[in-house]
Amino acid sequence: MLMKTPLRSVLTIAGSDSSGGAGIQADLKTFAAHGCYGASVITALTAQNTQGVHGVHPCPPEFVAQQIHSVLEDLEINAIKTGMLYDVENTKQVVESLKTHYKNKPLPSLVCDPVCVSTSGHTLLHPESVELLIDELFPLATLITPNKAEAELLLSSRNPFADITSLEDMLSATEQLLSFGSAAVLLKGGHITSTMTDVIRISSGHPGINVVRQGLYDENMEILQTGIDVADHPELVVDVLYQSNGKKSLFVMPRVDSTSTHGTGCTLSSAIACELACGLTLEEATKNAAVFTHMGIEAAHPMGKGHGPLNHLHSLTTLKIPQRTLYNPYPFTRMLIQSTAKLWKEYVEHDFVKRLGRGVLEIEAFSHFIRQDYHFLKYYARAYGLLAAKSTSFLGIESSAQAILNILQEIQTHRALCESFCINFQELENTPEATTTTAYGSYLITVGLEGDATKLLVALMACLLGYGEVGLWLTKEASKENSWVVMEGNPYKKWIEDYAGQHYQNAVKIGLETIETLAIADPPSPARLEEWRGVWERCTRLERAFWDMAMDARK
Repeated sequence: MLMKTPLRSVLTIAGSDSSGGAGIQADLKTFAAHGCYGASVITALTAQNTQGVHGVHPCPPEFVAQQIHSVLEDLEINAIKTGMLYDVENTKQVVESLKTHYKNKPLPSLVCDPVCVSTSGHTLLHPESVELLIDELFPLATLITPNKAEAELLLSSRNPFADITSLEDMLSATEQLLSFGSAAVLLKGGHITSTMTDVIRISSGHPGINVVRQGLYDENMEILQTGIDVADHPELVVDVLYQSNGKKSLFVMPRVDSTSTHGTGCTLSSAIACELACGLTLEEATKNAAVFTHMGIEAAHPMGKGHGPLNHLHSLTTLKIPQRTLYNPYPFTRMLIQSTAKLWKEYVEHDFVKRLGRGVLEIEAFSHFIRQDYHFLKYYARAYGLLAAKSTSFLGIESSAQAILNILQEIQTHRALCESFCINFQELENTPEATTTTAYGSYLITVGLEGDATKLLVALMACLLGYGEVGLWLTKEASKENSWVVMEGNPYKKWIEDYAGQHYQNAVKIGLETIETLAIADPPSPARLEEWRGVWERCTRLERAFWDMAMDARK
């Protein structure tokens, strides 16, 4: 008999947002997106839209208590999230109801989002309620999730406290907020400007702090950032998690320039509650919830005349490939690279490449490589011919034909380069194919004969993108002070410049656009997507083997 996984139930105690982007509406959407059953207790009704809060009507305190008891007496609740409680009477009823119901049993994970002021400046928590929140509710909480303004308000209620303007201030603030009795504090950094320089400074000064990078480009992804306006020090959003066991974590994500941010705090705290309900640790729950919220902003459709809502249902789309966004224009390719991150790094940063960059690569190794690459490019061009045959549009045929023309131009570059190393055309033609060359070339042709155009293009991309990445990586390293990459006097300088150059990088961009367009136009099933990923991994291994072969030639 098949056993069903028990459905996790999560309760939100919060205000209602008539525009649907925040409050219990955002909470319930988030619960559903996480596969949890959502129950709700309404503390207040609001008249609001994307431009602001126009009115608040609190529920009678006794009715708030009645709602809580009705839910808890009937449902097995695995986590609770509180949002806007509005006034002293309702806050007191929430605290007393929870204490009463869980008097003789453990309280489920409780995430308290201390909603005090709306983005538009409307007061959502009466000042006299702050002390009650701190004294009575926080000690029950697994986690409190204030933003900058809320943290400043909470702290100033006890002692004079300066504005929170830096990561250092955030760390100090979380320590003080933890003294209010919750098991952990997550101070959200959406209203504080941070850069990776700040993160490095903090992590260096606090060796025990855990830095969790999310949504940022990893190493060896230079090709995916061409055409993106990413500054040397891009703005980041850094959330600080401080737990009562002394563990500190920074959750680092790129800042998204978007007006679709209404309900961000509600969504994040609700997502954390869901993750905790499913048994994850607080750090893992926060990590997953931050990614969910970030993607909700990126995938949002502009709505309303002000700050519109997130896309709470982005994770429920049937597409297995993330949507293209301004910051992530090549999500399918990025997914492929990240799925083989270790192997990709071994390919791009191979000892062959490093020695070439330093200008100390043995001539035997480079000579063997360039001869075999000459033969491999014959297979490569023929594979693009097969891709043209599979194309059903003139645009696709033109793209494949242009790739072949680029390869023919690359052959001319090869010949000129070989001549500079005293290898003439006849020697190139007469050099026997190595087993590695034949294995790789034959695999490309085999994939090309199997009928799946996207699968063939995935196979071709490992070579195109890898060499483009190598060129950009070496050039980037060469630009650093006291770099290990030597350009002046390097016998392989021309090779590096060719692959980092505009002509080759244009070919890379065309390849990226083509593969992303194909993948979206013909969405794969999970099995087909895994097949594509397997092809990518195999071709990346074959590329790495090509460098290995060249290094073996030294022997």
